[in-house]
Amino acid sequence: MYHETVLLSESIDYLNVMPGMIYVDATFGGGGHSRLILQKLGGKGRLYAFDQDEDAKRNTEQQEFSANPSFFFIHSNFRHLKRQLRAEALRSGTVNGILADLGVSSFQLDTAERGFSYRFEAELDMRMNRLDGLTAADVLNTYDAAALQRVFSELGEVRNSKTLALAVLRLREQKPIRTTGDLVDLCSKNLMGDRMRYFSQVFQALRMEVNDELGALEAFLNDAYEMLAPGGRLAVITFHSLEDRMVKNFLKAGNIGGEMNTDFYGNITRPFELITKKPVEPREAEIAGNPRARSAKLRVGQKI
Repeated sequence: MYHETVLLSESIDYLNVMPGMIYVDATFGGGGHSRLILQKLGGKGRLYAFDQDEDAKRNTEQQEFSANPSFFFIHSNFRHLKRQLRAEALRSGTVNGILADLGVSSFQLDTAERGFSYRFEAELDMRMNRLDGLTAADVLNTYDAAALQRVFSELGEVRNSKTLALAVLRLREQKPIRTTGDLVDLCSKNLMGDRMRYFSQVFQALRMEVNDELGALEAFLNDAYEMLAPGGRLAVITFHSLEDRMVKNFLKAGNIGGEMNTDFYGNITRPFELITKKPVEPREAEIAGNPRARSAKLRVGQKI
């Protein structure tokens, strides 16, 4: 299995898919969300699916996608949503629904050579697009202490981020940090709190930095708003408190800082009607079957 789709029925129900309309699955992955959207379209309408990962691209070769005339795959990071959709001859304000699931797939985490997990010995890569950008090893071997502390603190919420950053600098003076094993050994010597939680926080922080996940999310949200038609819906599933705050603020105010805009007369202008007043979270049964779903939060807004 490539990825056990989280909040599948809830997210598609809130997306309000109707035949003949245009939708975007901004994070195709294993195709779980796309599959259900296509079923609801029933051959009438279009679905544009984005993913920058080569492994995800191979999933589109399944007949249910490759043979479906309503399905269009775009091999790109969702941060380029507007540019790529315009290349498909879609104008701003014409998309009826956009969905993004920001979780890293189980397949990526469980594929040793990707370097995402502390459970496997591998090169420290962590790039979603393995053809471009810095690897996690590059970050650890080139960032200064202040930059490393920022990564560990802001993206991983590592409590002893300064201590860990300085430990990285001391280690790389002796030898380059190249593998997940190198990083696990370093973390083991600087643990604070639960061992597995600490490892998860450090690896998450590096993955988010390597892929500029917060920068990509901000660009995606801005593009999504522009491409949505009035009445179109934006549904986003997050797994990290920083991502959830960004989405919450954007749906409320149209920017990730949550700063409300006003018109000439001082009236507050709202970009979305909030379809979910509070985030939708997985039911206990889903969490029991897929523990990685525990931190998922779904927020949905309808463009005004």
